Amino acid sequence: MKNIRDKLQKEMEAVKYELSVTLPQEIKRARELGDLSENAEYQAAKERQRLLQARQGQLASRLSALAMVNLDRIPHDAVSYGSTVYLYETETDKEVIYTLVSSEESDVKAGLISTSSPIGRSLVGKKEGDEIRIVTPGGRKEYELRKLITIHDKEKETDIEGERE
Repeated sequence: MKNIRDKLQKEMEAVKYELSVTLPQEIKRARELGDLSENAEYQAAKERQRLLQARQGQLASRLSALAMVNLDRIPHDAVSYGSTVYLYETETDKEVIYTLVSSEESDVKAGLISTSSPIGRSLVGKKEGDEIRIVTPGGRKEYELRKLITIHDKEKETDIEGERE
């Protein structure tokens, strides 16, 4: 979770720098070119400014939401943020492994599924042994949750490994 906050904070700093340093210089140069109504450089800089202000608002909102995450409220025995799930797909007789992450971290090819995605929403709250139906744009699939490793289990494992060193 710290990595996400750091990444978002770094992007926020870059956006603030561009809004407060780079863009004002570009706008000043564009104004010096004359008539603003037909000045493409000025119009482009102002549009970039609007986009960056919107992104700044999104980042601030997301950072605020992440600050509110309380690990004590994440269940120890059910799928939630940070959980790794081992699912058995009954139709294909194959196992798939997903880790539930935030939307910023998601990477479907790497098995990192956002908790807000259709798959993530279908998994949240489930426990080992549960049958799960997941509806995606590709169709409906049925799984059995064979193994669950929660974020708490991962923290314990990290603590144990740290003690061994």
